[in-house]
Amino acid sequence: MEENQNKIVKKTVKSGITFGSALAMVISYTTWHSVGWAIFHGILSWVYVIYFIIRY
Repeated sequence: MEENQNKIVKKTVKSGITFGSALAMVISYTTWHSVGWAIFHGILSWVYVIYFIIRY
């Protein structure tokens, strides 16, 4: 039972990280129209998303 919960947590964390990166890249590209900034903000992931929400 504990192994199944561990697998579910790992899958959730992995999908959450990729979603945050994708969201950051989309927000960045639509705001700045730059692929370079989109990649950089994708690396920052949720940090950039939270910054964007607070700033704008």
